[in-house]
Amino acid sequence: MNEANQGEAIIRNYDEAAEYIMRIGILPLASCIPEFPSLESITRKESWHSGEEDDPWTWRTRFPYEGKAGYGKFMKKKAFLISAEWFPLVYACLGMGRDAENCYQDGLLSKTAWELYQLIDIDQGIDTRALRERAHMKAVEDKKAFDRAVLELQETMLIVISGVKTKVNEAGETNGWSSTAYETTEHWMKQNGIGKAPCSKQEAGQQLLARLQDNCSSRAFAYFKKQFQQ
Repeated sequence: MNEANQGEAIIRNYDEAAEYIMRIGILPLASCIPEFPSLESITRKESWHSGEEDDPWTWRTRFPYEGKAGYGKFMKKKAFLISAEWFPLVYACLGMGRDAENCYQDGLLSKTAWELYQLIDIDQGIDTRALRERAHMKAVEDKKAFDRAVLELQETMLIVISGVKTKVNEAGETNGWSSTAYETTEHWMKQNGIGKAPCSKQEAGQQLLARLQDNCSSRAFAYFKKQFQQ
């Protein structure tokens, strides 16, 4: 049975999920691709947001923290996990192919996104709370612009979600919700020993589609073709 068609597969723990992602290459967090698995579809619904060890919601940031998969909203504003092996090809295919400063100077990146990128580059692993504060975007009316810029940086693969940080008070006690943390993609790759793919955007797309063609349905393949065909 094709890996991508195992709709009945049930993943019970983090290690099984990590192995599954390694085999399948690309796994969306939620079910957003026709006839293609997601972390949501291959795990028990009752485990989500349970706060227990088998809670898939907590795994999503453990994968990038351990360097087993890149995580971020890389396609269609949806969150994806991409295995360390496949990540260089996806980065080569969907990435901008140049550094953030050149993207901004060439009009390919918004001013807000460029400013946020610089703050992330200075403080790798910075969390959302600190990033909004340093960008002077803590006001409620700034949230949409902030979220839009962070999404822009993920969809251009300039940053990844690298984990979460828990807010603590002066006594060192947990105080409030955890906050998403970010790193520049190149820093995350370097930290985890993931090299760049020595190929063009077009070649990377062709290699990805070749890997996917025999392992997913025609409907799922059509989705990926729209994303990866250059």
